[in-house]
Amino acid sequence: MKLLIIAPCLLSPFYVYRGPKGKEYETAKKLRELIGKLGRDWQVFAYPCPEYTLTGWPRAPASREVYGRLGMRERAKITADFIGRVLIEERPERAIFLGVKGSPTCGVFHTGSSDPGRYPYRAMQEFLYLSKEERIKRSKELVREQDFRLVEMPGILLEILMARFPEVIYVEFDKDDIEGSLKRLEEAL
Repeated sequence: MKLLIIAPCLLSPFYVYRGPKGKEYETAKKLRELIGKLGRDWQVFAYPCPEYTLTGWPRAPASREVYGRLGMRERAKITADFIGRVLIEERPERAIFLGVKGSPTCGVFHTGSSDPGRYPYRAMQEFLYLSKEERIKRSKELVREQDFRLVEMPGILLEILMARFPEVIYVEFDKDDIEGSLKRLEEAL
C-alpha cells in the first residue's frame, strides 16, 4: 500500500478559515481528478483539521505564532499522534504528505507569521457572526493590519511530523500555483 496524507482543506474547501473562494474550489476539483487516476495500491488519508478542532469555523486568519498562543502545539500533537499511528500500523511502502503553502499548521516549507502581541483575538469570535462576504472582506483587512508575512519554516503540525517521520516525502501545495503544485505532486507520486 502507498499512502497520500493530505491536508483536509485541499479536498474539502469548506475547512478554509473564512470559507472557500475560487482557488479553493479549483484546488479541490483538480486534486480529486488526480486522486481518481491513482492506482489501486494508493490510499488517501485526510486527517482532522487542527485549526478547526481548536477554534471551530469560521475563524479569523491567524499566523503560526497566534495559533501557538491559542494552544495549537498540543492540538497538533494529537493530530500527529493519529497520523503517526496510521503510519506505524499500516506501514505503507511509500508515504507522501501534501500540505498547504502558508498554512500556520499545515505549511510544509512556508508558513504565515506575525506578531502575536498585536493580534485582535476577539476577531476569532466575531467571525462566527459574519456572512461569507463580510468574512472575506474582514480577512483581507486583518491580513493587511497584522502584517502577515510568508516565512520559510513549516507550520506547527508539519514541524512535529517532520521530526517524527523524516522518511515521509513532503510536498507543499500552493493554491496560487495550482498547475505547478499538481505537477510537483505528480512527480512525487
